[in-house]
Amino acid sequence: MPLSQPRTRRLRLRAACVAALCLAALTPATASTAATPGPRDTDLRRQLEALVHTPGGPPGAIAVLHEDGRRRVVSAGVADLATRREPRIDDHMRIASVAKAFSGAVALTLVDRHALRLDDTIGRRLPQLPRAWRKVTLRQLLNHTSGLPDYSADPDFLRIITADPHHRFDPHHLLDFVADEPLLFRPGSRYHYSNSDNIAVALMAEAVTGTPYEQLLRELVYRPLHLRDTSLPQGYRMPRPYLHGYAVAPPAPPEDVSELFSASASWASGGIVSTPADLTRFIRGYVGGALFGPDVVQQQRRWIPGASEPAGPGRNSAGLALFRYETRCGVVLGHTGNTAGYTQLAAATPDGRRSLTFSVTSQITDSTNPRLLQRLRTVQENFVCALMGRPGH
Repeated sequence: MPLSQPRTRRLRLRAACVAALCLAALTPATASTAATPGPRDTDLRRQLEALVHTPGGPPGAIAVLHEDGRRRVVSAGVADLATRREPRIDDHMRIASVAKAFSGAVALTLVDRHALRLDDTIGRRLPQLPRAWRKVTLRQLLNHTSGLPDYSADPDFLRIITADPHHRFDPHHLLDFVADEPLLFRPGSRYHYSNSDNIAVALMAEAVTGTPYEQLLRELVYRPLHLRDTSLPQGYRMPRPYLHGYAVAPPAPPEDVSELFSASASWASGGIVSTPADLTRFIRGYVGGALFGPDVVQQQRRWIPGASEPAGPGRNSAGLALFRYETRCGVVLGHTGNTAGYTQLAAATPDGRRSLTFSVTSQITDSTNPRLLQRLRTVQENFVCALMGRPGH
């Protein structure tokens, strides 16, 4: 999502913090696991509790570890400060830029089916876009080396969304905000994370199939991976039940921003809503090669220097709508994301047999709280170590 917490707070978040919510924010957080916790689960739970109780920390967190058919769920804090209920794996949440992996899944499936080629250009597939962008390829869009300017940083876009956070954008015209701008650099010459890239990917997929992107998601991703609670809405409402996302800025109490922005503002770049259970199914299938063949998987894993946003655990490098996270306990592949009220990580071992989804209910970025982001990445790495069956410290 294009807006960070500071901008969100300047809007005053469209909601007052009612007395019940303010009082609830002072109540100690609770934690749970899916079954009676073993020693490793207890240690992981303590780490989540410590993260939630950190000054400025998220009100809630939930992690799902899937290991060879066995699922462990660890949660801390609350899904809703008003009701105090605990986070659950069937709670809906905004997955933010993890949605870029979904657009990658659509595009790479079409590459596998020979409907698209990684060397297809904007000029060939999207001739209506600016002539200056015509040499940008699908590969460069997917690994963020396109040079496309980021529409979500455009002053006119920000002016509209600041005046009316619920504004419903036409996703097919999001790139119009930067259509008069040149490329930031020669395509393929450097890495630069841009929300515009995945908008163009989705438009390319629509152009070659004549099918709306939302339908492509259903046919090429949701259905084959059995995702039952995942969608790409256009409005701002969240499906029930959901993890409430909060803007956290002590000493003010947390403010609920779950339904602040219209998902149409980020569309294929960050608008998808899912659940921890569905996100676990997605990342296992996506990384494990369930959607496309080994030749495409090999192309996807041609790594270049580059980090996801926010950076994931360990050392980051970029592939095609996928990042490699080299931790002290081993390598996992996946994607991160953050938007108002949520920060996400979804990752799996290269064979897809082990996976981790890690969701917290506040936006944590390097620009707003670098120390908290570093702590989050440390905890995420400890969870990766637990996933690998290795010590967490």
